[in-house]
Amino acid sequence: MTNHSGREAAPSPELAERRRKNARNAAISGFAGSALEYYDFFIFATAAALYLQDLYFPGAGGSGQLFSLATIGVAYVSRPLGALLWGHLGDVFGRKKVLIAVLVLMGASTFIIGLVPTYAQIGIWAPIIIVVLRLAQGLSAGGESPGSSALSMEHAPDHRRGFFTSWTMAGITFGIVISSAVFIPIQLLPDEAIMSWGWRLPFLLSAVVTVVALILRRTLDEPEVFAETKEKNEVVKVPVFELIRSHPRTVALVTGMSLFTMVNTMVNVFTLSYGTDVSGIPRSEMLLFISIANLIAVFALPMWAHLSDRFGRKPIFILGVIAQIVLIFAFLGALANGDPENTAVVWILGMLLVAGGYSMSNSVYPAYFPEQFPANVRYSGMAICLMIGLLLAGFTPAIAESLSGAAHNWVAVAVFSAGCVAVSGICAFLSPETSRTPTDKLGQGAGDREVTPR
Repeated sequence: MTNHSGREAAPSPELAERRRKNARNAAISGFAGSALEYYDFFIFATAAALYLQDLYFPGAGGSGQLFSLATIGVAYVSRPLGALLWGHLGDVFGRKKVLIAVLVLMGASTFIIGLVPTYAQIGIWAPIIIVVLRLAQGLSAGGESPGSSALSMEHAPDHRRGFFTSWTMAGITFGIVISSAVFIPIQLLPDEAIMSWGWRLPFLLSAVVTVVALILRRTLDEPEVFAETKEKNEVVKVPVFELIRSHPRTVALVTGMSLFTMVNTMVNVFTLSYGTDVSGIPRSEMLLFISIANLIAVFALPMWAHLSDRFGRKPIFILGVIAQIVLIFAFLGALANGDPENTAVVWILGMLLVAGGYSMSNSVYPAYFPEQFPANVRYSGMAICLMIGLLLAGFTPAIAESLSGAAHNWVAVAVFSAGCVAVSGICAFLSPETSRTPTDKLGQGAGDREVTPR
């Protein structure tokens, strides 16, 4: 609403309160929904690193662990397809309906994984079914974080978009925490019990967490900026075509910026396997390390995002990139050459990497990526670019396993990881700063103008 001078009029107290309530609800729902969605998604990665080789690929010999880790990556193949599907539906029909649908698909797929018979019971059909269900998980994940980020960003006050959207990423990180922590008590069971039914429990518990997430997500409203897009008849019929036609440079840069996310699976999956099989660190300690490092990151993410609201998205993102490059070499070197009886250095460097460098960039992108696009293609733009970049993250454990090889070459893994992160930093440097652009001007070449709190 504008006054006679063309400036935005102050909202009524009722409207201002409704906006604050919607912003809080979107942040809370983003945290809870993403935590529960990514609990489902990452318990598979933990299970693949620890158990699935013997259960579903017993005849693969020395390649069994590689095949098991590769099943993690197949979900990242379907994530871009999910991004196309959910991004299209979210930009055309609304964010809320899509976010409910992706939760249902993820919850059902995860629960069924917990029921799939092993290779010893049904032969080749066992790994085939696992792969199909993992593809369904990826299809769901293709719409979760982009939709939740877009929704939170559009509901947030202009001057606090980074902080409010960071709770989606904090939720994802918390999902990683509980997806690792849930396996710690399972390690106390006898090996026979773990391999027969114990590993299935986290998957079956997904039925409960899915119901909780759905209840929270149903309380959301559609953002004002999306409603205005529909009122002005600015909804495009095929958002992906509009992206290619009108925003090709932005698509390329945001895709490149997303490559740094491979650090997530490199640390949480590859080093879990590497630390136990090569470095001799007990599985329970590696799971505890991953859980604690990510738990610290849950609290660090909003802090870094707050700084991005104050100092800009680019400085925080790029500073995180530089820190990651240094810490990747330090952490992997310590993991490969340390004493399994004294892992203090591994813990310290790993926490600095996860809660420090990685979290700095990770906290920024839920706001920074959708801010690059106008509202009528925002969901599709972030979803497609992020999911293409995440293809690399999905196959990072398998790539790292191949680079490491029989000689356990951690340097090759570090060089590969640092190179991917460096590409993200370069793309961020070439992208516009958006932290002070009003929400209704984002993606329209409005420049970096000051915003007024609403």
